[in-house]
Amino acid sequence: MGGEAFGPRRRSAAVNVGGVMVGGGHPIVVQSMTNTDTADADATALQVAQLAHAGSELVRITVNTEAAAAAVPEIVRKVRGLGVSAPIVGDFHYNGHKLLADYPETARALAKYRINPGNVGSGRHHDDHFEAIVRVAVDNGKPVRIGVNWGSLDQAVLAELMDANARLPQPKEARDVMIEAMVESALRSAELAEMAGLGHDRIILSAKVSGVRDLVEVYRRMATRGDYALHLGLTEAGMGMKGIVASSAGLSLLLAEGIGDTIRVSITPEPGGDRTEEVAVAQQVLQSLGLRSFMPQVSSCPGCGRTTSTYFQELARDVQSYLREQMPLWREAHPGVEELRVAVMGCVVNGPGESKHADIGISLPGTFEEPVAPVFIDGALDRTLRGDHIVDEFKAILDSYVQRRFPAPGAAAIR
Repeated sequence: MGGEAFGPRRRSAAVNVGGVMVGGGHPIVVQSMTNTDTADADATALQVAQLAHAGSELVRITVNTEAAAAAVPEIVRKVRGLGVSAPIVGDFHYNGHKLLADYPETARALAKYRINPGNVGSGRHHDDHFEAIVRVAVDNGKPVRIGVNWGSLDQAVLAELMDANARLPQPKEARDVMIEAMVESALRSAELAEMAGLGHDRIILSAKVSGVRDLVEVYRRMATRGDYALHLGLTEAGMGMKGIVASSAGLSLLLAEGIGDTIRVSITPEPGGDRTEEVAVAQQVLQSLGLRSFMPQVSSCPGCGRTTSTYFQELARDVQSYLREQMPLWREAHPGVEELRVAVMGCVVNGPGESKHADIGISLPGTFEEPVAPVFIDGALDRTLRGDHIVDEFKAILDSYVQRRFPAPGAAAIR
């Protein structure tokens, strides 16, 4: 699975980021960012590895101080020592021109640099600092993401467009000018980067805002103004359900229109929470849209008055957890298993039908129904489970089905 679920993808230049291709019709790339102190090489390397194991194909780290810059080569060595090959991207603000020049090993070790044109300097220093980073990228053969951000927009560009708007017979709303300023900042910076020697296929653009409607508008405009690869993401999306829903809504609208080459979900984790949640959400957005497949999908009903027992909810949870636990092994041993469809249903109304439509499904008895659980495989009733060991028995059936349906490389699949 992966391609044109809604319509053709926007044509964009292909950018090689440490061996991962972004744009050019390649699969949409999932990325993430650490929240450790980068100066702590051990903690940062461990989190990079965790994010990569969760499925992040690019991992970005903050490079904000001399201590952080000095730690980058060691972080990369430690990550590679853990057997993780995901490219590591450096996020630079304010002092990137200085850090990249003062720490050449860091400049070589990173797979890509992220620059925010809104905070590289003001006046003549803006262009000087920006070009200094670009020259380091050119010298080291690295791509650059030019990342405009709503909260740190280039004030010179904004002031210029605001002044021009004020002189119009019918001035536009401030929101419209702000969005245009973001697009202009990104495109002007890309032009400046190319004038400084950076290849067109070494540039990725982003223009991040914190509102869904604004996000959609700014990327729709940017998508029509060039063929640069685009990084999508709702910045400062928020915590928990709010952040997940807002990010999913904004990304889905754009991805459904064929806009976007790489995505990040910027949700705030709970204190001490799991940073890899942002990776899981990004993967689920792409898989729900039919653009990529990452792991087997479990369909389960919400429950109703016919399912007063929590048994089917527990089974759905256990099966989903089991699939996620098995995927690191299955992904290597059973190519294609990420497209497996599983159904765990709670009663006779939709249970058998949904189970038949899945590759493998189980329909548990609802309240007052006969205490049996039919299992359907490839659309046909395979067997009926009873008793106290349905969960373990169903997991065993799942294992057997995966072995048969998605054999190891070189073996033939059996349906």
